[in-house]
Amino acid sequence: MLSLDNPTFERFAFYSGIAIGKTLLMSALTVRSRLTNKIFSNPEDVAGFGGKEIIGDERVERIRRCHQNDIENVFPFVLVGSFYVATDPDPWWAAVLFRTFVISRCLHTVCYLMPVPQPSRFLACMTGWGVTAVMAAFVIRAGRV
Repeated sequence: MLSLDNPTFERFAFYSGIAIGKTLLMSALTVRSRLTNKIFSNPEDVAGFGGKEIIGDERVERIRRCHQNDIENVFPFVLVGSFYVATDPDPWWAAVLFRTFVISRCLHTVCYLMPVPQPSRFLACMTGWGVTAVMAAFVIRAGRV
């Protein structure tokens, strides 16, 4: 089941890789924003890189909050998705769920960083959350106690 010989797992691994890669990119964007704007949250960073110590700068915080939201959503998707693949779901339906999750997370990031007026970001976030919830329901239904 959890092998790249399984087309469903292969798709899951691909889309999970994109989602995790995007999460890692958010970390790099936070660092870039801190260095570019010379805004740090720790005194040792100010001493090492110059600049000023500011907690709550909106330029940095918006990226950091988007990254935090990825952490809160991508890792449950990867964990639940692994269990979901083990239920031997319909490959077409599984691919739709995986693709929908990744698209929703990318749209969420665009909505967060641009920023796009609400409810755009909320809808993008809830779409991804909904995908994870649907997969969790399939896992629970397939489980045997």
